Amino acid sequence: MTTAAPRPTGHRSRLRDTKAAPYWLDRPEHPTPLPRLTADTTCDLAVVGGGYTGLWTALLAKRADPDRDVLVLEQNTCGHAASGRNGGFCSPSLTHGLANGADRWPADARLLHRLGMENFEAFRRDLDTHNIDCGFVRGGKVTVAATPWQAEGLDSAHTLAHRYGERTRLLNRAELRAYVDSPGWTAGLWSPDYALLDPARLVRGLRAACLDLGVRIAEHTEVTALTTRHAGRVRLATPYAAVGARQVALATNVYRPLLKRLSLSMIPVYDYALTTEPLSDEQLAAIGWTGDHGITDAGNQFHYLRKTDDNRILFGGYDAIYHYGNRVDERLTQRPATFDTLAAQFAETFPALADVRFSHSWGGVIDSTTRFCMFAGTAAHGRISYALGFTGLGVGATRYGAQVMLDLLARRRTDRLRPAMIRRPPVPFPPEPVRYLGVEATRWSLAREDMHGHRNLWLRTLDRLGLGFDS
Repeated sequence: MTTAAPRPTGHRSRLRDTKAAPYWLDRPEHPTPLPRLTADTTCDLAVVGGGYTGLWTALLAKRADPDRDVLVLEQNTCGHAASGRNGGFCSPSLTHGLANGADRWPADARLLHRLGMENFEAFRRDLDTHNIDCGFVRGGKVTVAATPWQAEGLDSAHTLAHRYGERTRLLNRAELRAYVDSPGWTAGLWSPDYALLDPARLVRGLRAACLDLGVRIAEHTEVTALTTRHAGRVRLATPYAAVGARQVALATNVYRPLLKRLSLSMIPVYDYALTTEPLSDEQLAAIGWTGDHGITDAGNQFHYLRKTDDNRILFGGYDAIYHYGNRVDERLTQRPATFDTLAAQFAETFPALADVRFSHSWGGVIDSTTRFCMFAGTAAHGRISYALGFTGLGVGATRYGAQVMLDLLARRRTDRLRPAMIRRPPVPFPPEPVRYLGVEATRWSLAREDMHGHRNLWLRTLDRLGLGFDS
């Protein structure tokens, strides 16, 4: 729900035994870490980053050219960061929703929609091709409204979706109860072309598929610098060895950019989630949630909800926390105040489950841009490509980003490179302290809009500048 945050007092007992770790990663089936790089080497393609974007890039490159020597360099273990911590919602959208894409690039909206659906279908086929068992279920998603203005927003989203051939269905309160029953939700929008999956199992499956094809992967190998003046190769420095690569693909998410030009392109925003203890079928039936669909609400400070294979409810979102100076620190993935708020909001959303305890609490960092979706480009006369800025909706879109990077490196003219989203970079964020003040003003204003349904002068100004956000 997207009302003002209720006071957490009285809910902390249900968090007392919560494990401070991502639910998806807190399981025994972790693969053995691969050795770090300790000797100088060369390769045809060096991929920096072992999350979704990097692993898709390596997999697609090696599959297209089995003789290509591909090396993935990961500073921790594959999937340690956002790729192993997200909610597991797999959207066909490349633009953080159809409305965001249509508002920013109306001339490209149909092309972007088509490319997104093609990527979504190819994503599913690739899982089958490479025997990646990640619990992929095309169960759809319901977006729910808690206020009259949110319900009006669902009406507009439904109209826009049908304009572009996207299948959606409006749900009144009685119809919504067939999907989920919460006293605060009055309307819904059903989107069948949406999937859920296990994010950590997807990482492990992509990693295994890469290794099966002959991709080399070095874990615990941080790339600290790039140098391009080396006889046509890019030199990548790591703590124990150097790599000479003919081409480089950067898939580093929010971590320190290796290209100076990217330093103001993104900000790290922390997002948080809880999972409940396993629930019985009777408990889930009590809230009317018997299907395989995911749920999001229509507020700016939105929540996302889904069930896991063992009948837990993952409940995340609402707070989006930026720390001054683009600070990224593993300690920031735990935020008790947010967990208290989420626990209280969960009880408000599902009174029948108000006594349920929580098993895991964690956070992760999102690479957000001023346009709330990915961007891509090249450097070093086309020898380096990058795809970054997925803004929390990258489970499906990272595969597209990988293909874009490979197209750019190969200098191929494809439909994937046609949209202005790919051809033009996002507006950069201002330097500090203006950046921090702007983010805080936006957060405050979005919360006010959630309460009253009106966009204030600050939000309207951002809209006019093409920097506005509407979830």
